Amino acid sequence: MLRAEVEERAAGEAAAAGLSEAAHLELLELCEEQFTHLEKLQNEIILCEPEFSENLQEQSVNGLIATEAELKQWLSVEPSLLPSNSEILLQAGKEEMLKLCSELEMVVSCYEAKRDKLKETKELEQKWLEEKKKVLVAVTNHFERLKMEKEKFSGHSILLDTKEKIQKMKAYHEKLMETLGDVLEVHVPLLQNETSSSKKKKVLMNKALETPHDPYVTIDHTFWPPYVEMLLRHGIAVRHQENNFKIRLENFF
Repeated sequence: MLRAEVEERAAGEAAAAGLSEAAHLELLELCEEQFTHLEKLQNEIILCEPEFSENLQEQSVNGLIATEAELKQWLSVEPSLLPSNSEILLQAGKEEMLKLCSELEMVVSCYEAKRDKLKETKELEQKWLEEKKKVLVAVTNHFERLKMEKEKFSGHSILLDTKEKIQKMKAYHEKLMETLGDVLEVHVPLLQNETSSSKKKKVLMNKALETPHDPYVTIDHTFWPPYVEMLLRHGIAVRHQENNFKIRLENFF
């Protein structure tokens, strides 16, 4: 069945190629000879196949040896053209050339697509390079401008800048002092009556003289806190060791 299909296909190709009757017959005879030879080889292979062996390793080794021997035999055979008719050879060569041309066209198409892709990549890379060059030029110009400004920066300008900073510090100091004055005015007000300080000192002195065994005076709201702090800092009065809200005059003898 396979032989009939091949012969029918060969006849169709010969008719389509416009071969003569003699070339057509020669091609059919060549196909018949090749199939006969193929059937003979298949029969020989079937007859030469070894019987099934339970030792799979030995069977594999024998198959490998047979395959190597067959390979050496085929390598020693020189290939030769099967048909001798020039008309058949010309048609076969024509078909191979057409096939080769088709393959070459596919290769050319692939390389053209690759060339277009590389061209597009090249354009993008060139655009990126131009942008980087522009950035480099801009940075270089900026650096040169800063360098020139630094060279022009004289000692006079440094002095003016220092004076300006001093003026700012003075203004900040004045503002800070004003804020501090406001805070003291709110939280540490001055005495409304200047004679109250002498009265407090008189109270401390009378307490020390009248009750020397208990000279401490209790601090209440009538005692101005800054005045009490001044007495303690200057060593005029001392606090009670157990009660911080009591003070007495320091012993001066």
